[in-house]
Amino acid sequence: MEVSQTSAPALSAEPQQQQQQQPEARPAAATTTSTVDAAALDDAQQQRGNGALSIAHLEGISGITAGDVRKLADAGYYTVEAVAYTPKKMLVEVKGISEAKADKVLAEAFKLVNMGWTTATSMHERRAELIHITTGSSELDKLLGGGIETGSITELFGEFRTGKTQLCHTLAVTCQLPVEMGGAEGKCLYIDTEGTFRPERCLAVAERFDIDGAAVLDNIAYARAYNSDHQVNLLIQAAAMMAESRYALMIVDSSTALYRTDYAGRGELSARQVHLARFLRGLLRLADEFGIAVVLTNQVVAQVDGGAMFSADPKKPIGGNIMAHAATTRLSLRKGRGDTRICKIYDSPCLPEAEAMFAIAPEGIIDAKE
Repeated sequence: MEVSQTSAPALSAEPQQQQQQQPEARPAAATTTSTVDAAALDDAQQQRGNGALSIAHLEGISGITAGDVRKLADAGYYTVEAVAYTPKKMLVEVKGISEAKADKVLAEAFKLVNMGWTTATSMHERRAELIHITTGSSELDKLLGGGIETGSITELFGEFRTGKTQLCHTLAVTCQLPVEMGGAEGKCLYIDTEGTFRPERCLAVAERFDIDGAAVLDNIAYARAYNSDHQVNLLIQAAAMMAESRYALMIVDSSTALYRTDYAGRGELSARQVHLARFLRGLLRLADEFGIAVVLTNQVVAQVDGGAMFSADPKKPIGGNIMAHAATTRLSLRKGRGDTRICKIYDSPCLPEAEAMFAIAPEGIIDAKE
C-alpha cells in the first residue's frame, strides 16, 4: 500500500515513504542480538521517518520567514502536522504571529498534510500494518489483538498493586525491541507523577530479552512532573524530542494523580476537567503527529452514592467523561491470587469485552502459571 508522504500515520511495519529529497529506504534487518543502542534507533528514524514533517518545510513559502518558523517552534509547534491540527485562534496567540500570517501558515500546512477524505479500504489497509508493542505476556497480547496499539491512547486503571506501573516498566523496554520480537524499534518517553519509576526494573526486563541494559536505559527519556501545569509543559518538550529522534512510546504514570491534589472540591471541578482535557488533547496530538503509542495509568475512586450497592465493583476510574472519551482503549486491572493479575477490556472501539490473566515477576510482566 502506498502511504501519502503528507500524512502522519501510526507506526507501521512497513517503512513510510519519505520526502523527495530523502530516498525511500527500508530499515536494516532487525536482529535478536544483545544491543539496542541509541545510534541504531536514530538511524532507523532517519531511514523510516518519524511520521511527521519538520516545521522547517514551511520556511520560504508564501512569505513565511525563518523568524516565523522560529516563533512557531518556540511556542511548541515543531511539525507541520502540529500546525495543521491547531485551531487558528491558538496560532494567533503565538507572539509575533498575526491573523493574516496565521492564515498563510494554515493554508500551506493544509497543502502538506492530508486531512481530507479517504476510503474505508485505505483505512483498513493502514490499520493492518500497525505495529503493536508486546506487553511481555502472550495471553495479554492476545487479549489486546497483538499488544499495545500505536497511534492511539491506552488507559490502564485499577487499585494500587494491580500491576499498572509494572506493565509500564515492561513496555518501556519492549518498545525498543525489533518488530519481529513484538517491539517498535523506538525509544520511550516516561512521565512520572508519583515517583514510582525504578530503572532497575527496566534492567531486569532487558536481561530477560537479552538486550544491553545500559543501552535500554539510555533510550528511555525520563521526567518527573511536580504539578499539573508542569505535566502539560512536558508535552511541549516531548514534541521537540520526537521531532529529532524516533520514539515509539510515551508513558504517563499516573495521568490524574496531580489533578487530585492541585484541584480540590466541586468548586474547582470544571477548571480541573478543562485542564485535564487540554493535557489529554496534547497526548492525542502527539499520537497523531508521530504515530506513537500512548499509555497512561489512572487511579480509581470508590463510589459512595446509593448506586454503589447495585454495582459489582463500586470503584470507578477518575476523570469522568473527559478521560473516557479521550482514551481509545481502556483496560481495567484487578488483583488475582498471589502474583497474578486480571486485565479486562473495559472499553474499546474494536476489541470485544474479555479478560486475560497475567503475572508480575522479577523480569516484568509474564504469563500466569497454571
